[in-house]
Amino acid sequence: MTDTDAAGPETNGADAPEPGIRILAQFVRDLSFENPRAPETLRAQNTAQPQIEMGVEMNARGREDGLFEVDLKLSARATREDGPVFHVELLYGGVFQITGVSQEELEPVLLVECPRFMFPFARQIIAGVTADGGYPPFMLDPIDFGGVYAARKAQEGLGGETVGNA
Repeated sequence: MTDTDAAGPETNGADAPEPGIRILAQFVRDLSFENPRAPETLRAQNTAQPQIEMGVEMNARGREDGLFEVDLKLSARATREDGPVFHVELLYGGVFQITGVSQEELEPVLLVECPRFMFPFARQIIAGVTADGGYPPFMLDPIDFGGVYAARKAQEGLGGETVGNA
């Protein structure tokens, strides 16, 4: 059976590797949790739901060894009418090996697919740190990284068209 498998690629004639994403490492690059008004904000009389302001950023860069580093920055700021409750900011990194992807497809893979792999781990870190701060775990809703990427490209395109028409 191995002889048949080995003969398959030779008769195919294609040397291009199959598209693939391999996660080599994930890590916390920076983590900040501010709980400026504790323990007052933890009291039972503060039952009003806080307003949550969310931020999401993705960045990627190639490395000299042919691998790619991807950063996912998540931030959440909770406030009530009487002031801030907490602020958490996480910069979560990953090192990826990307194979079989064309240059045109590389950017969306790095800024959409890689953050999708990283998100559950980053979400768990934020849930843990808010729980450690005395609050119920803050569970981020799933993020549409494709939508975030498309909005980013639209902003870049809008800026590029203005320059191009001048």
